[in-house]
Amino acid sequence: MRITKFGHSCVRLEHGPAVLVLDPGVFTEVEAVARATAVLVTHEHPDHFHPDHLRAARAPIVTIDSVAARIRDEAPDLVERTRVVAPEELLDLGVPVRVVGREHAVIHPDLPRVHNSGYLVDLGGTRVYHPGDALIAPGEPVDVLCAPASAPWLKLSEAVDFVREVGAPRNLAIHEAIYSEAGSGIVDGHMERLNGPRGLAWSRLAAGEDLVL
Repeated sequence: MRITKFGHSCVRLEHGPAVLVLDPGVFTEVEAVARATAVLVTHEHPDHFHPDHLRAARAPIVTIDSVAARIRDEAPDLVERTRVVAPEELLDLGVPVRVVGREHAVIHPDLPRVHNSGYLVDLGGTRVYHPGDALIAPGEPVDVLCAPASAPWLKLSEAVDFVREVGAPRNLAIHEAIYSEAGSGIVDGHMERLNGPRGLAWSRLAAGEDLVL
């Protein structure tokens, strides 16, 4: 079992022959999709969805209906290997996967909300949850939470409370490309002070670095 962080919100999960890559968007190196057996996309925003990276993977694409519509319009060559999934659907992608949630977090009330579904992946008994751009807990125990750390739609207090709500003993910072190194350090310090004493460990990894469990 292996968990590797790539740029921004992209995480690669490996267990046996299964290699799942989640959200390889425009802030992610194309190398992230190497050897992928499936690519999962949470929603249509370009920091999570990049057709050229999907082409490079040559693997099945698992995503929601709104992303599939974008693929039909912008990358019709990818339609044949796109699978549309719905909330609470259970998938077998070489490892068990459950689809979680339906809506993106609110950016501003004047902006329409796009659809977003996260994925809870079971890597041989280690459950890893990637929520995309939402703060929706999966309603079951999680071992590793891929936790959004910075976004136009996210306050630090919300990020801290989401980590507490999910209650995973290991938390991996994702969605941090819009912060400077100094800003990321501030988030890390607060997470360690506020959630560390609760047994909720916080990690921030460079692109290509593995989470050691």
